[in-house]
Amino acid sequence: MSRVYNFSAGPAVLPEEVLKEAQADLLDYKGCGMSVMEMSHRSSMFDDIIKAAEKDIRTLLNIPDNYKVLFLQGGAYQQFAAIPMNMMNKHHKAGYILTGQWATKAWKEAKIYGDAVALASSEDKTYSYIPDCSDLPITDDMDYVYICQNNTIYGTEYWELPNTKGVDLVADVSSCFLSKPMDVSKYAVMYGGVQKNVGPAGLVIDIIRDDLITDEVYPGTPTMLKWKTQADKDSLFNTPNCWAIYMCGLVFKWLLKNGGLEAMEKKNAEKARILYDFLDQSKLFKGTVEKKDRSVMNVPFVTGDKDMDAKFVAEAKAAGLENIKGHRTVGGMRASIYNAMPKAGVEKLVEFMADFEKKNLK
Repeated sequence: MSRVYNFSAGPAVLPEEVLKEAQADLLDYKGCGMSVMEMSHRSSMFDDIIKAAEKDIRTLLNIPDNYKVLFLQGGAYQQFAAIPMNMMNKHHKAGYILTGQWATKAWKEAKIYGDAVALASSEDKTYSYIPDCSDLPITDDMDYVYICQNNTIYGTEYWELPNTKGVDLVADVSSCFLSKPMDVSKYAVMYGGVQKNVGPAGLVIDIIRDDLITDEVYPGTPTMLKWKTQADKDSLFNTPNCWAIYMCGLVFKWLLKNGGLEAMEKKNAEKARILYDFLDQSKLFKGTVEKKDRSVMNVPFVTGDKDMDAKFVAEAKAAGLENIKGHRTVGGMRASIYNAMPKAGVEKLVEFMADFEKKNLK
């Protein structure tokens, strides 16, 4: 078997150890004679799987008891609507910080349900930085302030949370989820699509403070989008994405076995340092993000020549470096170096970049 180094932004690389364990259990999970994909979500066996997954993610993030963990379908995109439907219920107003495509999409969705205010934006420089969030025009009548904490497409990351002036903070953490320790108590809601850094596509994990789970929702909110519907049934109101929950559970155990989020943070920082150090001295390649706001998870870079970029992507693929092409809206290249990307993969990429530069620099 020959596996490539997969730099995809999502669906993304998973730990090989986890994939092998899932492969071993695929036809016969723990001697039950069937796959997780076949068993009833009401069975005691699946009940053990989902409860273990919740226990382990609570341990990893040290989630306080007054927060609910929900395993939901619809992906992070569906939460763009679910958040204002469930939270914009007192003043019908919220603030959004626009640092990329996903925060902007969430903001536009929220405008359907109330007064969604753009507090700050980095669109003026193609979202290549995080705006100053120390004194935003936040008002007391805002139900929440919303951020996308790590911007997958543009490669920026908040290294300091915004000063929300006491207003609840909501964060889409999809592409930095479980990549480092995070203080859950600083957030009212933290949520992420798992396909970037935690598991296979088709699942979003919501971590929600208990007092926000109420019957006071936007009129006409669909039953399935009410957080209380899901919380009252422990994510089992309807058939959940059983396979994705099982796979995430395996990743949680892999993280715990490998030192937890503190150890993962150190490994991820080292991988990012190797790549950024090369970019900073390269004569052909350059990063596109202001240094102080660089993401550890997603590293975009360019040569400044579209034809050269295309040549690099093609030759990288031939060398076993897959999915290095940048997002269609920005072009260039992007290396997503999530938890499961080994250090050797980043070293191979840098080695290839150095060789490509040597051969193509004019």
